[in-house]
Amino acid sequence: MGSERGTIPLGTLCSKVLTGGTPLTKNKEFYENGTIPWLKTKEVNFNFITETENYISELGLDGSSAKLVPKNSVIVAMYGQGDTAGRVAINKIPLTTNQACCNLVVDSAKADYRFVYYYLKYSYAELVRRKTGSAQPNLNTSILKEFEIVDFSLKEQIKIGDLLEEFDKKIILNRQINQTLEQMAQTLFKSWFVDFDPVIDNALDAIANGQDIEVPESLAKRFEVRKAVRESEGFEPLPADIRQLFPCEFEESELSVGICGFVPKGWAVSTTSEELVVKGGSTPSTKNLEFWENGDIHWTSPKDLSGNDTKIMLDTARKITSAGLKKITSGLLPVNTVLMSSRAPVGYLALAKVPVAINQGYIAIPSSKNLTSEYIIQWLDANMDEIKGVAGGTTFAEISKSTFKSLDIVIPNSEAVKAFTNIVNVNYERITDGVKQINALTKLRDTLLPKLISGELRLDSPQGEALQ
Repeated sequence: MGSERGTIPLGTLCSKVLTGGTPLTKNKEFYENGTIPWLKTKEVNFNFITETENYISELGLDGSSAKLVPKNSVIVAMYGQGDTAGRVAINKIPLTTNQACCNLVVDSAKADYRFVYYYLKYSYAELVRRKTGSAQPNLNTSILKEFEIVDFSLKEQIKIGDLLEEFDKKIILNRQINQTLEQMAQTLFKSWFVDFDPVIDNALDAIANGQDIEVPESLAKRFEVRKAVRESEGFEPLPADIRQLFPCEFEESELSVGICGFVPKGWAVSTTSEELVVKGGSTPSTKNLEFWENGDIHWTSPKDLSGNDTKIMLDTARKITSAGLKKITSGLLPVNTVLMSSRAPVGYLALAKVPVAINQGYIAIPSSKNLTSEYIIQWLDANMDEIKGVAGGTTFAEISKSTFKSLDIVIPNSEAVKAFTNIVNVNYERITDGVKQINALTKLRDTLLPKLISGELRLDSPQGEALQ
């Protein structure tokens, strides 16, 4: 590890080393109304665990080999497909785990749990190398207990833990802010263009002022719901300049779009083939190094979007050369191209903030006749269930460009689209800045991590003190 210090077995730093268990899935009592978090290895991904996908009951805990793991333990995935085994996490809540997790309850008198977490994170490649077994190599508790880590003093461990955790806290905060901004954009789109709240508001006011506005029978319940919302405490009406962009009546559509087949009066009903420019991509031969070596052009596959907590794309895992770009059918797509994965799975979304080339697993929308990129990505998100519903495929779900182009779409008046875009564009600019900060913090943290763990950088040195 490049350090003059000695090493110490990981197991000696733990008060307990626990594995978990899986309550019998056939016994509903073990899971129904469960309140005890139960963690699977796929949720262990160099992260802080604050919630789990599944929960078990007290009966499930008592009736299985699952054990309650105290918070601030270090959890190591021992089994798992792909690159799962060897990943680590810290549980910030008491929880239980399945049997594929090794749960290290660190003795606070001997070690700092954060230091242990970051050390194992730094040692991921070494942990992977130590997996054993022929059919599916895995880790086990013996390997982890015997794993040697550099013997820092507890005081040094705490300092390293403090510094690296501060980076992670800032990264988590930025992600939370980005998610809130994205949810705000989704909520606004749904209100204006799915529920048509401004239209109903205008209609209700017009009726209150004595105008003869016909409310379609199929929309009567929706009007009553909106009326109750308007009468509730704390309701804030939309500004007048926004509401004037929307009509006060609905008209029936021949297509099954809008609410119960009704759309705001004067708005167009069209198809995606008429409104959107739709493109697909391809993959240059991976055997030809001329297409990939020292490439500087962003190229993306849907795998880049797996696990993303933002729809903003600023970078890609792989890059191609200009020679590789010539092999891609769509060419280089401009900034603000909307991307949707079209297979395995359908529905990942991104708004490219860099020029990008795509593989065949995407449907890309670089431009539109009447709609903005910000509107399109929210329309896709709001209608994803319908889009997935028309996907075909036997081995895995896939939606072809021709099927996608057959979808119906309501086209609001341009002023309403422009107003929406102006509002949410502020959100997307802030999200983009947040992603840039996350990337910078991640890069600095990951640069410091090996230097701190190996002892190359000491926090009691002038350079180290400047970081604190």
